[in-house]
Amino acid sequence: MRRIYHLITLVFALSFISLSVSAQCKGFAKKICKLELIPYVHDGNYHAAILTEGEEAELYKTFYSGQSYRLAVCGSDALEDIEFQVIDAYKNVLYDNSENEYKRVWDFEVEASQQLKIMVKVPISTTQSEYPASGCVAIMFAFKDTEE
Repeated sequence: MRRIYHLITLVFALSFISLSVSAQCKGFAKKICKLELIPYVHDGNYHAAILTEGEEAELYKTFYSGQSYRLAVCGSDALEDIEFQVIDAYKNVLYDNSENEYKRVWDFEVEASQQLKIMVKVPISTTQSEYPASGCVAIMFAFKDTEE
């Protein structure tokens, strides 16, 4: 019975730590990355996660023709430049920031409404360390206000 109590306590503690880290990452996205979207209008969604060197993440999002968009990808200071690509349904790479000096922001329009995949990768650091670096990575979207 005592082991079950310890197990339940451990699960609860790990869940709390996970929620705390997730909340901190969302806070990073709100305070730091959201600034990258100005003067565009943030879409209200915060896509952020803790990633470690060598890890990748992907996100699918629908974009509509006739609308101007801004995509911003940023990572915490513990991480080097974050790589990202925007890929269409036919696996064509529409944008690759590694070919553009690792810019954190891309402004674009699509010719036809479509779902695109955003691939994000945390490169392995060029400096040797005992432990791989990890930190928050956020992907955020905004659109241009048409009333301007």
